[in-house]
Amino acid sequence: MWREPDFSRTVPVRPDGKISLPLLNDMQAAGLTPSQLAAELTKSLNKFVTNPQVTIIVTQINSQRFYVLGEAARPGAYTLIPDMTILQALSNAGGFTTYANSKKIYLLREENGKQQKLLFNYKDVIAGKRTEQNIVLKNGDTIVVP
Repeated sequence: MWREPDFSRTVPVRPDGKISLPLLNDMQAAGLTPSQLAAELTKSLNKFVTNPQVTIIVTQINSQRFYVLGEAARPGAYTLIPDMTILQALSNAGGFTTYANSKKIYLLREENGKQQKLLFNYKDVIAGKRTEQNIVLKNGDTIVVP
């Protein structure tokens, strides 16, 4: 909040979708754009501050995730960055173990209530062949490295 250092702070959005702020306690943040949240905070702070100037800056997005399973060096859940591809995701997971079959990797994706299995041949993609397999990930995608 401009010119109000006691009210300015970086806060995480909790798993229940709310943020906690002094005087205002819990406020719903999930589902709102930064400008919508700023408007809500401005309205609530009017009781305590004359003409508050609120700006929301998103510093990190943690709600969207993808998963890597199997013979990846570091299997687990990862934060999805916009426009991240399978190749970039595998890099995040540290590459492969010595037992990985990098020609038979596949992506599991839920679409319209059905699970899709999309093939990814790492060796072909890095050789410049079948680059169309290096698709952009979506929230909830699971990469399986057999």
